[in-house]
Amino acid sequence: MAIGKRIRFFRNRKGMTQKQLGEILGFLGKTSDVRMAQYETEARTPKHDLVKEMANIFDVSTRALTVPDIDTYIGLMHTLFALEDMYGLKIGKINGELCLRLDRSDHSNYTSLFNMLHAWQEQAARLEQGDITKEEYDQWRYKYPELDTSKHWAKVPSQAVSDMLMEEFNKIEKEEKKTAKKKKQK
Repeated sequence: MAIGKRIRFFRNRKGMTQKQLGEILGFLGKTSDVRMAQYETEARTPKHDLVKEMANIFDVSTRALTVPDIDTYIGLMHTLFALEDMYGLKIGKINGELCLRLDRSDHSNYTSLFNMLHAWQEQAARLEQGDITKEEYDQWRYKYPELDTSKHWAKVPSQAVSDMLMEEFNKIEKEEKKTAKKKKQK
């Protein structure tokens, strides 16, 4: 998840408008909401000091806002947290072992992700059973979904992600407009 989407996510989580956040950060007048819109659409990238200020306002780590670096354990953790926010990934225990699972209550995400993860699990099982080589397994992973023959996934992942994000952003935008309209009426 890119920084603009994370800013929007945490701003909405705090119940703030773009204008409110911009003003708290020191942007004046019309520039406050315009600047925040630019950051959220990634037309502009906030400098590190501004990211630190936003993280303080949202009461989160700067790592929760920035694009995670999965080459570190902490970066990986923040990636998993973002996956929890976006896709309903959950952590639990089965037979005393930690496991990641999908949230069934979000049916649209659950079905798509289940099918994709199931295809991956099938390939991993084939590797473990010796039905395919490590090279074939890696080829399947690195060319996914091109070499996926499971028929579990009908759309190209990037399109599905785009569709889901657009749907969520449209919902958020509608809520923001309703909130703004109510504030104007007061």
